[in-house]
Amino acid sequence: MSATTSPSGNSPGRASVPPSGGYSAPPGDRDRSYPRPDRGHSYQGGKGPRLRPKWGRILLVAGAVVLVLALVLGIYAYNKLTGLDENLKRTDAFADITDGRPEKTVDGAFNILLVGSDSRDPDSKTDSANAWRADTLMIMHVPADHKSAQIVSIPRDLWVNIPSGNNAACSTGSRAKINAAFAFGGLPRAVRTVECMTDVHLDHVMAIDFGGFKEVTDALGGVDLNVDQTITSIHKPYRKFTKGMMHMNGAQALDWVRQRKQFARGDFARMQHQQQFLKAIMDKAASSGTLTSPTKLSAFLDAVTAAVTVDQDFSLEDMVVQFRSLRGDNLTFITSPNKGSETISGQSVVVSDKEKAIALYDAMAADTMTEWLAENAKKN
Repeated sequence: MSATTSPSGNSPGRASVPPSGGYSAPPGDRDRSYPRPDRGHSYQGGKGPRLRPKWGRILLVAGAVVLVLALVLGIYAYNKLTGLDENLKRTDAFADITDGRPEKTVDGAFNILLVGSDSRDPDSKTDSANAWRADTLMIMHVPADHKSAQIVSIPRDLWVNIPSGNNAACSTGSRAKINAAFAFGGLPRAVRTVECMTDVHLDHVMAIDFGGFKEVTDALGGVDLNVDQTITSIHKPYRKFTKGMMHMNGAQALDWVRQRKQFARGDFARMQHQQQFLKAIMDKAASSGTLTSPTKLSAFLDAVTAAVTVDQDFSLEDMVVQFRSLRGDNLTFITSPNKGSETISGQSVVVSDKEKAIALYDAMAADTMTEWLAENAKKN
């Protein structure tokens, strides 16, 4: 796969990177860095510790739930989507990015950058320079036949080169955790960074505000969540969560999934609880009559889309058509190959297994993920 060359002569996928904190990429090497594998995934790489799958299903459900409902409900949902498409919050995620982007090599295939944040989290710090704060990044690849989808996780602590500007050559900038891209230049800088890192063309961006799922939960009449450890919330009004199954409204559920300091696994426990929360939402939507009640469905769809921000060209109506053959059992969740955590410049970061990761992202760019999956299934 060849990369598009920037005006400065640097290839976005293969540029050498200036050192930062004593670490530099070899000249000509592609700057691609990836997370540690998840225990529950079928396809894994790297030698680092294995973690449970976390945000893959959360982001996919949050972003694609209206599309799935449209497939289930047919004409009613399609008509509903027409209005929702017009009301979606939009952002110019590709602002100023005009030079040196990876080529789109396969017609019909497309890639969506999924960004998860929690702007209402009481623990979050407001960044006056940029409203976005990423808790997770993922790329959702949909092949040209639109019959499957692969979702690849990128952790917030991934050690990458962040270009110096939204339209700067990939060889510029400095090394940092990928989450810093948002502070440096918002969603456009994150897009630039991910495209430089992977050499994969991104077609769309979907940013999901996890805090918005309070309204989603209330629209369903609450959800049942399994509390695995009795704790007291660190946020007002200091709710007590008792071990066992608890029925929670939106405020209670959001409070529960934001807790992390009381758990030995910290952020990883919080991410696991967030995954369970979104699964509970989907189970409740499918079993509570929401899908067959126009009134309940309308409130549910309105709440979901209120929590989503998309790029200027994203169309829910188009996605319904493109996803008409996609079903849940055709989704594959992948964690990119890595060498585990290392300390660089005094920071604990995740370092990629570049050889394996390049093979994965070359397959994504060439729309040969089926072959990549089959080959890696043999190796695991």
